[in-house]
Amino acid sequence: MAPSAVSTVATLEQEDHARDAAFYKALHGKSVEARGGLAAMRNKDKEAQKAAVDEYFKHWDNKDAATETEEVRKARRDEYATLTRHYYNLATDLYEYGWGTSFHFCRFAYGESFRKAIARHEHYLALKMGIQDEARVLDVGCGVGGPAREMIKFTGANIVGLNNNDYQIERSLRYAKKEGIAEKWGAVKGDFMQMSFPENSFDAVYAIEATVHAPSLQGVYEQIFKVLKPGGVFGVYEWLMTDNYDNNNPAHREIRLGIEQGNGISNMVRVSEGLAAIKAAGFDLEFHEDLAERPDAIPWYWPLAGDWKYLGSIIDLFTIGRMTWWGRGLIHRFIGLGETLKVMPKGTQKTADSLALAADCLVAGGKQKLFTPMYLMVARKPKA
Repeated sequence: MAPSAVSTVATLEQEDHARDAAFYKALHGKSVEARGGLAAMRNKDKEAQKAAVDEYFKHWDNKDAATETEEVRKARRDEYATLTRHYYNLATDLYEYGWGTSFHFCRFAYGESFRKAIARHEHYLALKMGIQDEARVLDVGCGVGGPAREMIKFTGANIVGLNNNDYQIERSLRYAKKEGIAEKWGAVKGDFMQMSFPENSFDAVYAIEATVHAPSLQGVYEQIFKVLKPGGVFGVYEWLMTDNYDNNNPAHREIRLGIEQGNGISNMVRVSEGLAAIKAAGFDLEFHEDLAERPDAIPWYWPLAGDWKYLGSIIDLFTIGRMTWWGRGLIHRFIGLGETLKVMPKGTQKTADSLALAADCLVAGGKQKLFTPMYLMVARKPKA
């Protein structure tokens, strides 16, 4: 059965901020103050790490594309908030180690460094949305705030981040203070499926590869519509399976499942469904395009594929090296040794291996044009 033919309605989880804050403190301790990456990984509480690993991987262990049922997918949708929260409890330090503080893909131009390409992708979204100086903007699923800090510097906007992971919130606040832009940045704990902001309170809202974690795109888009001012603009880089994807094809389904497992996604859908969702939420869709289909000489997935011929800067040698298949193999062995020596908490290697599986599936999905991480939609809330 194709994903479009099944219900994507999920039971909304009850938020418990006190519980989440207590778990965050137990798991991460003072690692929020660490430089990031491997340094932060060493400081996790072993028992809390085990609990996070067990809670996340119960959705994936002993499940595969061949035996996947709609009931299995619904169970993930129904626990979307817990699944996403624990995914980022486990993966954030690995992301920062391998990718930096902007957790998203981008297009690449000839001779362009990885960091410049990442920033340009963020600037392009701000440009297409027309974000203005001093505008009040919401970043939905803000991560550790990398894109927001770039948006602030590029546009002069005042940005509020929404995130359901306490660890990422604290790291975002720390980075903003370090970069001298704390007065223009704030981060709020919350579930984007049940936002607590007043209606009509933001001039603009954006999401960069974050709303894919929602159990229903229409549901999260409706929440964004609610908090956006009339006439306000919403821009999103959405992760979607393309309409080439056939859920009845076992190879296609394996790619989709690998992407979901390694990225904490409960329910990924196709482009046509994403377009239908944003319109059904009430928006006037002004622009949409799959940027992965631009005729670029350099594919968006090249850092994961390890195509060294595209290296734009010698500075990126180590950054890209960490993301290639052999770099992922090296970190697998390094973390495994760390777990054996008890300087890394158990489960870190399992998480790294899940991210490696996702990387392979992302590359396969990109090469076969079954998946895009940058379907751009720019939409506006009607004034009346």
